Parts: sequence; structure tokens; C-alpha cells
Amino acid sequence: MARRNPIPVRWLMTDERMGDALWPALRRLPPGSGVIFRHYATPAGERRAVVRRVLRLARARGLVVVVAGGSSIPADGIHGRAGTRGIRTWPAHSRVEALAGVRAGADALFVSPVYATRSHDGAVGLGAARAMRIGRGLGMPVIALGGMDESRWQRMRRFGFYGWAAIDAWLR
Repeated sequence: MARRNPIPVRWLMTDERMGDALWPALRRLPPGSGVIFRHYATPAGERRAVVRRVLRLARARGLVVVVAGGSSIPADGIHGRAGTRGIRTWPAHSRVEALAGVRAGADALFVSPVYATRSHDGAVGLGAARAMRIGRGLGMPVIALGGMDESRWQRMRRFGFYGWAAIDAWLR
């Protein structure tokens, strides 16, 4: 199936920690941005209800929604597993994981953590140059994740990253 949407440059990664701050965060995203809906720990029925609400808001705002962790809800794509539905994104913390994404047919790699982040408490960031080496030369967009915000993104573009993703940057 051909991709309906281009790969967004800016992304929001969702999770349960966001609570009700998820809704204003979605409203802060510029049209054409992406959302990786995760909420892995949310019970199945509640998860379906939340993703449906995310999709309604995303459609109204012109956002792309990619669902992680399996879902029968039709979205614009899937994250972290092989499939044929729309955009396929892949997490990569190493070159080995990036190559697994290539084999799975990913359209974009999310390389992390570029900088220290609350999501990976205690983990040392890769730094921009090392993070870019993970995804370089694989023929797909590389998205920087981990401690990112618009200001860091503007400085990091020179390393060849296609885009950036965050949680906390969209909560401010």
C-alpha cells in the first residue's frame, strides 16, 4: 500500500505519563506533524478509546498518527513492527536495531536517546553525531528522539537528521 502522507518532520511521542496534558500537547503540534501513539500500559479497551479520541483530534488538525504496540484501529501507520499499513516507523538505539528496521521495511527511523531524557532516566544520551551514525546511509529519514525540542532541532539539522520527536517539548 502506498503511503498517503509524507513523513512528518515534527513528532509527539505519547505515553501514560502525559495524562490529560496529552490533549493540549496535540493542539500545540503544527499541522502536518506526526504522533506516535504508544500508551503501552493502558488496558486494551481504554487504549482503544484514547486512540480513537487522538485520531479524531488529529484528523481535525491535519496530523499523522502512527500506532505502536498493535491495534486494530485504522491509523496512518504502525511503529516498531513490520506491516503493510501506511507509514512504518522503527525505533533504533543501535545500528543493529536500525538494520532490523530496514529489513522490516521501515519508512523512517527514530534514533534515541540523542540527549538525556526523563523517558530513559539515567541513560546517557548518544549525542548528535553518534546518533546520526546509527541511521546514516540507510535510505530513509532519521528522526532524533530524546531530550529534543525546537531549539535543539535547529542546531542538529546540520548532522543530517530529517526530523525530531519529543514528549516534554510539547508539554511546555
